[in-house]
Amino acid sequence: MEGAELAGKILSTWLTLVLGFILLPSVFGVSLGISEIYMKILVKTLEWATIRIEKGAPKESTLKNSASVGIIQRDESPMEKGLSGLRGRDFELSDVFYFSKKGLEAIVEDEVTQRFSSEELVSWNLLTRTNVNFHYISLRLTMVWVLGVIVRYCVLLPLRVTLAFIGISLLVIGTTLVGQLPDSSLKNWLSELVHLTCCRICVRALSGTIHYHNKQYRPQKGGICVANHTSPIDVLILTTDGCYAMVGQVHGGLMGIIQRAMVKACPHVWFERSEMKDRHLVTKRLKEHIADKKKLPILIFPEGTCINNTSVMMFKKGSFEIGGTIHPVAIKYNPQFGDAFWNSSKYNMVSYLLRMMTSWAIVCDVWYMPPMTREEGEDAVQFANRVKSAIAIQGGLTELPWDGGLKRAKVKDTFKEEQQKNYSKMIVGNGSLN
Repeated sequence: MEGAELAGKILSTWLTLVLGFILLPSVFGVSLGISEIYMKILVKTLEWATIRIEKGAPKESTLKNSASVGIIQRDESPMEKGLSGLRGRDFELSDVFYFSKKGLEAIVEDEVTQRFSSEELVSWNLLTRTNVNFHYISLRLTMVWVLGVIVRYCVLLPLRVTLAFIGISLLVIGTTLVGQLPDSSLKNWLSELVHLTCCRICVRALSGTIHYHNKQYRPQKGGICVANHTSPIDVLILTTDGCYAMVGQVHGGLMGIIQRAMVKACPHVWFERSEMKDRHLVTKRLKEHIADKKKLPILIFPEGTCINNTSVMMFKKGSFEIGGTIHPVAIKYNPQFGDAFWNSSKYNMVSYLLRMMTSWAIVCDVWYMPPMTREEGEDAVQFANRVKSAIAIQGGLTELPWDGGLKRAKVKDTFKEEQQKNYSKMIVGNGSLN
């Protein structure tokens, strides 16, 4: 009995602290400064660890890390220049060397597959999962690492699991109850309050520190918000500062329960698996949504898959055929505190969430950008590329033309045919692609 009473007191004290210091501030959108103090301590610790590593690491390791941005030095010049200048109309045997060089570059280090693995760190962040290029340095650094493991797994993990459970439970219960109310401004206000509160709780479950820039450009109702995609938590990051209508496929299990509860309180756009293949049906439902200027802005990730926080890949044109105003948003995570990238081919959702909850923190910057509309004479592909370029520049990301679908599929024949056509034009057109 005494053991049960003690456990009950510990549990009640734990929940009281969580309620007072985390849940209530989340409702009002305020911070008590605890996360700021935690981040200051964390930054000082990682800076100290970096100095210790730099002092103890051999020069060869330092040179290796400094060169980790690329295995080879690429020649990014176009085909016309690569095949060198003045040439006749006929095929030249030396042209084979250019294509062989490009083929070997792709084999050694291509631009696509490296975007689907975690980005490399300049210095170790005291997480075992990133300790690939760093080895034993000193006893003091090892002791700090051991202390970090205890803090992350014995203190932070239980707290974060508790917060995540409370956040998801409140979201399901809250949206279900709000969904019973008749359509009115009160229902919309309560729905937004529930979504904002629960997302803030879930972000705090990851020790999230988010810096929002240019808030005057936040997406407005009746518009479409498009952003680069690194992680499933991109939705939480954005919804912490404003509500959106989600677009996606209907799932089963826990995700399905959450989706069914959310759609009762807010007009999210969920599709069945069979409907996702019908482009006309998807476009029609999205057009109907943005036609109502009272509805929340739609949140879309045009890449269609998660990219590793270093690049922006091809935007699918479907989001830009709908019409309406596009509100671009750039998201950039700081990998030094925790890797937010979800490598879905390597980790399932449970493993990924465990990695996130045992990281130091999730730190990111969000840039809202001026709204953009389709210009006269501009097709959907050109518009998508223009928006993608703006997001890449703002977020300091590399812009790539490749389709993120290459994560699981082979290169389309059209890509190969395009290179063949360019080469044939050079021969026929006397050395000029024009």
